Amino acid sequence: MSTPTEQLAAQGVSIWLDDLSRQRITSGNLTELISTRNVSGVTTNPTIFQGAIGGGGDSYDAQIAELASSGASVDEAIFAATTDDVRDAADIFRPVYDATKGVDGRVSIEVSPDLAHDTTATIAQAKELWATVGRPNVHIKIPATKAGLPAITAVLAEGISVNVTLIFSLERYAAVIDAYLSGIEQAKDAGHDLSQIHSVASFFVSRVDSEVDKRLTAIGTDEALGLKSLAGVANARLAYELYEQEFGSSRATALTNAGANRQRPLWASTGVKDPSLPDTLYVTELVAPDTVNTMPEKTLEATFDHGEVAGDTVTGTYEAAHKVFADLAAVGVDFADVTQVLEDEGVDKFIASWHDLQQTVATALENAKVAR
Repeated sequence: MSTPTEQLAAQGVSIWLDDLSRQRITSGNLTELISTRNVSGVTTNPTIFQGAIGGGGDSYDAQIAELASSGASVDEAIFAATTDDVRDAADIFRPVYDATKGVDGRVSIEVSPDLAHDTTATIAQAKELWATVGRPNVHIKIPATKAGLPAITAVLAEGISVNVTLIFSLERYAAVIDAYLSGIEQAKDAGHDLSQIHSVASFFVSRVDSEVDKRLTAIGTDEALGLKSLAGVANARLAYELYEQEFGSSRATALTNAGANRQRPLWASTGVKDPSLPDTLYVTELVAPDTVNTMPEKTLEATFDHGEVAGDTVTGTYEAAHKVFADLAAVGVDFADVTQVLEDEGVDKFIASWHDLQQTVATALENAKVAR
């Protein structure tokens, strides 16, 4: 009998781990998750690296000591440590990359959150990260801020694969798809091999429920309370509807006929925030072909222990999802405001984690200098 994670993979869902550390790499844990849990990729962000380096035991001590001895700055040390981890993880995933012809076996590394509103600097750092890691199975993560959209196009146009992050609204997702198609069109004009350029669009799920449910609780009517924990899944399902529509267009079809790949939807923020909800809610309710689900390890293990996974739970649910949003509007939830708050908070949280990481590495560098 197949395992639940094997069943997900058979349904066309790629399972990516939402975590990376040097300890996972060197201990063999990452290799084990590939073989036993069908993990076919990894995503990182500043919060993940803060946890890895800040709580990574002695995994980074030797490199930090070497960097301190060479006089590296804090940002240079972070760049060196994180790109080394991503390169090593990419090598571990290379057999998956080869077996899936580049679709999976992907490792994502994010541009500095401090650049979220700076198009030019985002483009420059994306190119630097791509060149430094030097592996074809890397995705450069760029946030779907207004400044991020033209950067996404420009980076794709260079033949660089991109993971677009921090998408909350259908309106912004539509702009992300347009940015992707524009980038692929420019890459085609520049003579790049379109089959080698891959992208995912990271649509956040649980954070939507957290913000909407807070507002529904404040409204407090029976109608409002009856809508709790429905918005995240409904929003993602409507994103998949939009994906089907946009990548079925003549513009997208012309590119795929020329060898381009579709930009797959990726479900991010899939660890439940409300303890009353099943740990697997944002997995079992978002099964659809050509999608990625990034899971924290707790969600991955809960999924593995879940039992049989149902088939496609997204396609054909669009009418019900539209009704959820009509009902939310009827009770007074301003969803445009919800998604703007979430984008602003998302950028701010990653910036805070980045600054915490800088402080952690600064302290480690100073301690290494004292120890010499």
